[in-house]
Amino acid sequence: MTEELPNNCDDHLVSGLPQSSFSSSSELSSSHSPGFARLNRREGAGGWSPLVSNKYQWLQIDLGERAEITAVATQGGYGSSDWVTSYLLMFSDSGRNWKQYRQEESTWAFSGNTNADSVVYYKLQHSIKARFLRFVPLDWNHNGRIGMRIEVYGCMYRSEMVGFDGKSCLIYTFNQKITSTLKDVISLKFKTMQNDGILLHRKGQNGDHITLELLKGKLSLLINLGDKTLSSNAQINITLGSLLDDQHWHSVLIEHFNNQVNFTVDKHTHHFHAKGEFNYLDLDYELSFGGIPVPGKSGALSRRNFHGCFENIYYNGVSIIDLARRHRSQISFVGNISFLCLEPQVIPVTFLSSRSYLALPGTLGQEEVSISFQFRTWNKEGLLLSSKLHRSSGGILLYLSDGKVKINLRKPGKALSDISAGDGLNNGQWHSVFVSAKRNRISLIVDNDMTSSAHASISLQIYSADTFYFGGCPNSGNNSECKSSFGGFQGCMRLISIDNKTVNMNSVQQNILGNFSDLQIDLCGIIDRCLPNYCEHGGECSQSWNSFYCNCTNTGYKGATCHYPIYEQSCEAYKHRGNTSGFYNIDSDGSGPLGPFLVYCNMTDTTWTIIQHNNTNLTRVKSANRENPHTVFFKYSASLDQLQAAINHAEHCEQELAYHCKKSRLLDKTDGLPLSWWIGRTNETQTYWGGSSPTVQKCACGIEGSCIDSQHHCNCNADRNEWTNDTGFLSYKEHLPVTEIVITDTDRPNSEAAYRLGPLLCHGDRAFWNSASFNTETSYLHFPTLHGELTADVSFFFKTTASSGVFLENLGIQDFIRIELYSPSEVIFSFDVGNGPSEVTVQSLTSLNDNQWHYVKAERNIKEASLQVDQLPQKFHAAPPDGHIRLQLNSQLFVGGTASRQKGFLGCIRSLQLNGMALNLEERAKITPGVEPGCPGHCSSYGNLCHNGGKCREKYSGFSCDCSFSAYAGPFCKKEISAYFGTGSSVIYNFQEYYTFTKNSSSHASSFYADMTLSRETITFAFRTTRTPSLLLYVSSFYKEYLSVILTRNGSLQIRYKLDSHQDPDVFNINFKSMADGQLHHVKIDREEEMLLVEVNQNERMKFILSSGTEFNAIKSLILGKILELWNDLGLGNPVHYSCSSKAT
Repeated sequence: MTEELPNNCDDHLVSGLPQSSFSSSSELSSSHSPGFARLNRREGAGGWSPLVSNKYQWLQIDLGERAEITAVATQGGYGSSDWVTSYLLMFSDSGRNWKQYRQEESTWAFSGNTNADSVVYYKLQHSIKARFLRFVPLDWNHNGRIGMRIEVYGCMYRSEMVGFDGKSCLIYTFNQKITSTLKDVISLKFKTMQNDGILLHRKGQNGDHITLELLKGKLSLLINLGDKTLSSNAQINITLGSLLDDQHWHSVLIEHFNNQVNFTVDKHTHHFHAKGEFNYLDLDYELSFGGIPVPGKSGALSRRNFHGCFENIYYNGVSIIDLARRHRSQISFVGNISFLCLEPQVIPVTFLSSRSYLALPGTLGQEEVSISFQFRTWNKEGLLLSSKLHRSSGGILLYLSDGKVKINLRKPGKALSDISAGDGLNNGQWHSVFVSAKRNRISLIVDNDMTSSAHASISLQIYSADTFYFGGCPNSGNNSECKSSFGGFQGCMRLISIDNKTVNMNSVQQNILGNFSDLQIDLCGIIDRCLPNYCEHGGECSQSWNSFYCNCTNTGYKGATCHYPIYEQSCEAYKHRGNTSGFYNIDSDGSGPLGPFLVYCNMTDTTWTIIQHNNTNLTRVKSANRENPHTVFFKYSASLDQLQAAINHAEHCEQELAYHCKKSRLLDKTDGLPLSWWIGRTNETQTYWGGSSPTVQKCACGIEGSCIDSQHHCNCNADRNEWTNDTGFLSYKEHLPVTEIVITDTDRPNSEAAYRLGPLLCHGDRAFWNSASFNTETSYLHFPTLHGELTADVSFFFKTTASSGVFLENLGIQDFIRIELYSPSEVIFSFDVGNGPSEVTVQSLTSLNDNQWHYVKAERNIKEASLQVDQLPQKFHAAPPDGHIRLQLNSQLFVGGTASRQKGFLGCIRSLQLNGMALNLEERAKITPGVEPGCPGHCSSYGNLCHNGGKCREKYSGFSCDCSFSAYAGPFCKKEISAYFGTGSSVIYNFQEYYTFTKNSSSHASSFYADMTLSRETITFAFRTTRTPSLLLYVSSFYKEYLSVILTRNGSLQIRYKLDSHQDPDVFNINFKSMADGQLHHVKIDREEEMLLVEVNQNERMKFILSSGTEFNAIKSLILGKILELWNDLGLGNPVHYSCSSKAT
């Protein structure tokens, strides 16, 4: 690492320390002692090495006083094969209760050396304030041993401290009373082992107050506006931080300026903007730290005072602790306060994994057993304590199950007792457990609460065993008494006591007492993985010791972090999934911050998105003037941000605005000022009306030249005593939707107005068909860097005939992201965020280079990466635990190629979206050699959406279904065309008039020509009736040839073909069943020359042979229903309720 040190805090802190400042877990020999661990020094053996190289070794530095540490550097043992390749850095103020330094949110380990003498230097991302440092080797050169030389850089850290004992507080009194606090800045640091307590409090008039309180290890900032307002802003409660009772320093900053509050705890800031009277918060001239000095001063607040230490308290630049130390008159005390920070001598221990355990000795054969300890964890399950019962082959288990503490006493094949106490104990808080057994009675108490206790009598005398296993048990040997189905405990323990004797954890660490495995002693390594909350879009975060989980229920999103939307971005996208008209949720910005909202999608040839508001009725207005205007506000089914995203996404939007008037003008011609106007989402007054545009300032009639008075550009401005209107569509997208209408000219005699605002209508999707064609392997498009440090999603369509190629690539110094077609049937999503390259692969059973559109969606977040291709199963790759999580890119994004111009993509990419934002491929392609905007050939992929014989027609942006040759309508030819036939009714469709036929004209009256000779035809239709006999269909020719389909008197189907006017017709009876049953029946007739196939209801198929001819000459007309001239010949006489669809070819 080669980052420059800061000029003001880069001193060498280790090189000048005495030998006594160095200590270690052990040393290989006196020449390998920790005092030889200075960087670049060669004394002794040239560095520190422990007696045994394992993960329980450490090298410790005492800097003599607290310092601000900004960088560290390491080497291996001089001229040796001993070096450390990975290590943890820990820090402490007292040499007890260590804390691990984390480079990123979840990365703890530092990469070490690769040889003995090169220096590896790390500039810390955030500095450490501490007196003691520990280097804990995690891995080392396995051809040697652990070997270290180190240096630490920084400067001495000066601070003012004050300690509180939980019964005291410090009061700061202002020199003068400030009645309205407009600006306040309070900053401090604190450390404590208590999870509750008041840090500061300031009272005001009328119940106003500001209180900063520690509640269950979190900081709560409460700002109360008293009783002078009943608004929802009367009380502000902001909670930040977690696990703040860890006896380590935490920083707090509260900034209040006017009605803006910034509340920061450590690195996490909450910005709050209040409304109303917040900037007139009336507060007293007294500010108390550590508690509320007078009991009952704030009745609803916690009364528990703060027990711990403060550092560097500043109020508007004034050092409060400095004033207190100098006994200034502004400071007063309640109780005992000290100007130092006493460190409690409590040694916690961390059980890192389910394989961890701590074995401690007991007193064998003792009749009374008592054990107590405290624990904290996020896991619902885990073994807390186990032991074999003396003089018995049974055992005792104390364990967590579903967040409760349970005791299980058992003998072989028999459970003697199973009692439980407590609930929700996996909340990360410290909880105390006390277990006692005497004779045949056993007791369990949790959190010193007798209401949370359990007792039982058993039929077994209990005697103490010689060993107690905490957290788990060794894998080796026969330890059946501590085997359990729920695994070992992961979490922290402290204050362990056996038979009323506190266990000395220093002795355990020095291997003098008991034994252990996979533990960290003298620190609690618990972290809150839900802080910050990586669950997006309101997902609910929960956690275990190793990971966090997001509940995405009812968020509208899915995935490990609730990042990816479950809804489409537009009605256009729903349409091309084959959906029909109806209500749909759309998410216009995809995975962006805006949520989904409900719209109506009208799936016609043009897909309309309809967004309703709360007032679509015609509303009449009277008695309005400029002093007392009629103002109406429109509330939509979506927020303005959501509406803006939908409008930007659409190709065109419009909204009908109708203004009806009688002696009600839109414009006062005398002063040129508007009398009525509307306001859109830009919050600007608009005076143009429907059918016009912003630059014209007219109404529709003024544009068309059709106003009732040519002297005016709007009908209403004629000011006539009769109703007229100015109605039209507003279509300037930047001003839509209409949010407000103001009317001021209806207070004169006979003056009246009425308005109606239609819903917002939008069509098209600017991104869905936006595409580019890549014509050479060296061509590509470039865009700005992809920003998706913690979460990134990419989706697009592609089609190609090439066997491989890179779809997109973005590089960093080491990090990268790439999606490519690796082979004709394989897509690979690869990336590196600092943990080494990772890949997710989807293999298709069919070729993907078939020149049809295929869909790709890739997502990478801090928990996992995923890849989906078309409807194939989604593939996942889990992120390593506690690894690097930030994707850091710095180059341009390459689309269709790579920075090296190798493995470029040949084909088309469409609808490319990054984190919900569409890239305009077409605009960039217009100015890029080797790339063309657009991509033809949509029907090869979407043609199957055209049903019932509809033909797919190519468009530049998409396709349409031509239903001309289908008996169906709608965007996908799926809407059945039907008609009802009453008694005596019929429909006649003439293919060609006789006169045209005789003149041999080429009129395009239909797709048939009168001189056409048909040797084949296909006819399909459906019908429903209860009447017989009935004519269903009759096709005639100019040569007296015909085809008829009849429902006979008994309800059977009869088909007659007469293709030779000199012969009798062929008559085919289909005695399937009575089809006059009121049900819908489907008929398909397919003839090719003399071969006739008839299908009824898609399952009954019959085959017939014609004898009357094979050609149907000069088609004249198609008749549905009653035919007067054929009535007697065909023997028909009743109406038919007829749902018909027909096609002839």
